Amino acid sequence: AAKALGVNHSTAFRRIEALEDRLGVRLFERHREGYALTLAGDEMRAAAERVDAEIDAMERRVTGRDLRLSGPLNVTTTDDLATCLLGPPLAAFQAAYPGIMLSVILDNQFFNLSKRQADVALRPTNAPPDTLVGRRIAGLAFAVYAARGQAPKGRGPKALTSRPWLMFDDSLSHLAAAKWLAREQGDAVVALRSNNLLTLMTGAVQGMGLALLPCFMADPETALERVTGPVTDAQTALWLLTHTDLRNTQRVRAFMDHMGDALAAQRGLLEGRG
Repeated sequence: AAKALGVNHSTAFRRIEALEDRLGVRLFERHREGYALTLAGDEMRAAAERVDAEIDAMERRVTGRDLRLSGPLNVTTTDDLATCLLGPPLAAFQAAYPGIMLSVILDNQFFNLSKRQADVALRPTNAPPDTLVGRRIAGLAFAVYAARGQAPKGRGPKALTSRPWLMFDDSLSHLAAAKWLAREQGDAVVALRSNNLLTLMTGAVQGMGLALLPCFMADPETALERVTGPVTDAQTALWLLTHTDLRNTQRVRAFMDHMGDALAAQRGLLEGRG
C-alpha cells in the first residue's frame, strides 16, 4: 500500500491509525502474518469500491460526449498485430486526424477499459467481455509452418510428430491454438517455448522446428512454408472493441471506423486465404 501511495511504510501505518482514531473503530486486525480487515474495514472497502466505480463511470460518460476530433486516444493490442498488421493503417489514421494523439499499448491481456486503461482494444478472442461493444473484423486463422524446404515428408499426425515443435508457454494456454497444440501435439519434442508469437516465428524461420502461427504473420514471410491448411480448432476471431460509454466519442468513433475498414480489407490474409 505504501508503494502504491508513494510513501514509506511508516507513513502508511500512521495514516491507518489516524483514520481509525477519527472513526473510533478498528479497521484492521494486526497479525504476525500481516493485516486483515475487520468487519468495519470490509464495509468501508466495499463502499470505497462503489465510489471508485461511480467516478470511473462519470468520467466515461463525460468523455463519451466529447465531440472533438482531437485529444488523446489510447489503443491496446498485441505485439504481433502491431508489428505485422497495423503499421500502414495507423500511419494513415494519423495523417487523416493529426489532432488525435495516439498511444499504442502492447499487452497480451485485456486492459480494463472500464478503468480507462485504454479507450480501444484490438484483440484476438472468441469471447469478448460483455462490458465492451464493437466489431468482429474477421476470423483469425492459424496453420502449421516450417522453414522453407524443411517441411516434413507426407501429411497427417505422424508426419507432424516426426519434427520438434516451437510451443506456446503456459501464459498463452487460454488460446484456442494452444489448446489444439496441447491436445494434438502434447507429446512432441519441444525445441522452444515462448509467450511471444514473433519469437516462435523467428525460431521457425531459423529451422528450429514446426510452429502453429497466425496466417497473417507467417504467410507473408517468404522463409516459411505452410505444412497444413488453416486448423479449424485453432481459429479465433479479431475484435475491435471499446466501452459502451465511449462509443459516441468522436475520436473513438473515427478510429473504430478507420481501423475497422482497413482491417476488413485484409480479411483474406487474416482468415488464411490471402
